[in-house]
Amino acid sequence: MNTATKAPDRLAGKYLTFALHRESYGVDVLKVREIIRMTNITAVPQMPDFVRGVLNLRGKIIPVMDLRRRFQFPTQEDNSQTCIVVAQVRLPDGKSTQMGLVVDGVEEVINLSDADIAPTPDFGGQICTDYILGIAKVKGAVKALLDIDGVVGADLLSNLRNLTPTAVA
Repeated sequence: MNTATKAPDRLAGKYLTFALHRESYGVDVLKVREIIRMTNITAVPQMPDFVRGVLNLRGKIIPVMDLRRRFQFPTQEDNSQTCIVVAQVRLPDGKSTQMGLVVDGVEEVINLSDADIAPTPDFGGQICTDYILGIAKVKGAVKALLDIDGVVGADLLSNLRNLTPTAVA
């Protein structure tokens, strides 16, 4: 799907913005379930390197993805600003699940109008931008609006579907 053809007026609304590698990104606030401080994450073997593992969130096992690694940014040590955004992600089969996303820090919730959002620029055929819904212009800054379902990707979700609570016990 070419995101440059998506109409910006369908994207207007509230977004949670967060920092990642000196840049700002946003996700639809309706996808966000909660924001938690960094906590112990249990590694799971044979996962892609951008999957940190799983965490036990009030009795529910939640997979955790490091967005820095997913976007192939340089890794950095977690600090007091690093946190986990727990988001509702839609699976390719139509079902949904919660997933933790490690980010450098949460910024704010912003309300974007049609005029604040530009279509995703075309970077050429070699660069996939399917996971970018649009580009927001906020207070002189640029924030990429992410399709969190696309960021997670079907390849990762097929690996995570094989996770069972006994595999992480």
